[in-house]
Amino acid sequence: MTGLPDFCNGYIVDNGFEPIYRQVLTSSLAAEKREKAKEMLHTCRVCPRNCEVNRWKDEVGTCLTGRWAKIASYGPHFGEEDCLRGWRGSGTIFFAYCNLKCVFCQNFDISRQGIGGRPVTTEELAALMLHLQDIGCHNINFVTPEHVVPQVCEAILLAVEKGLKVPIVYNTSAYDSQESLDLMNGLIDIYMPDFKYWDPAKAKKYLKAEDYPSVARHSIKEMHRQVGPLVFSPQGLALRGVLIRHLVMPGGLDDTKEILSWIARELGTDTYVNIMDQYYPAGLVGPNRYPEINRRITGREYEQAVQFAHNVGLWRLDYRWRRILLWV
Repeated sequence: MTGLPDFCNGYIVDNGFEPIYRQVLTSSLAAEKREKAKEMLHTCRVCPRNCEVNRWKDEVGTCLTGRWAKIASYGPHFGEEDCLRGWRGSGTIFFAYCNLKCVFCQNFDISRQGIGGRPVTTEELAALMLHLQDIGCHNINFVTPEHVVPQVCEAILLAVEKGLKVPIVYNTSAYDSQESLDLMNGLIDIYMPDFKYWDPAKAKKYLKAEDYPSVARHSIKEMHRQVGPLVFSPQGLALRGVLIRHLVMPGGLDDTKEILSWIARELGTDTYVNIMDQYYPAGLVGPNRYPEINRRITGREYEQAVQFAHNVGLWRLDYRWRRILLWV
């Protein structure tokens, strides 16, 4: 293998690429977005939970987050897709807490318990972004930002004024409100939603959000409308577009089939998809609680999931490739 993977074919842009948020900086939209971000916190409907608490006064709802976003950790991350981690890492910022309540969350201590989370001001969050850029990270990767969209917006605008110039990744469960996605429009280069479940009954049981499937479909379509299919630099780094993740669940192939069919039908067969096999029992899952998902998926289940993707025409499927290229 002497070139980039096939999924890059036809989706390479030249080195004159500029992050989308640079356009906002030179327009009146920046001031409008700042004002809207503050307004959203007063009667919070930032996510579909619609708690309507006054987070501006530090009241908290389902996400347990008030005026300031809480950061659990940050730094170069090498566990992401090759097109994000590259050779210097993806500049991840992990937010504490989450608006979903996934019983199987593999970051349960962060998302449900908020362990290690500390509040950061707009200035501090912007400084973290610039620090990650300065140490060479290829992008800024916000992990579970659904509940802190106003704070993220404020920080992006400040960081851009101070010299931010790398792509921004919005790494989400896809349980996002239209209002939040409107605020992010023009600021986010790469949307990376995880479409978890198709069946509302399963979403209610495992995510504690029966409306998750319908919200995810709406959110992902909006993300795709904003930024389109994933495109790459000549070096194979993701620059802009949608990258959808789907975690294959034990006994969940019916959901997998529906999700992949919907992606191909509604977004197109050129959509970039990462079909993930790394599920393992975590969080609240155990022999006595949710025993039906208290196992890893089988090799056969994963093979069937990939075959479903091929059957509906999806061809831009993620796999580890950079290690191969480094040897040629």
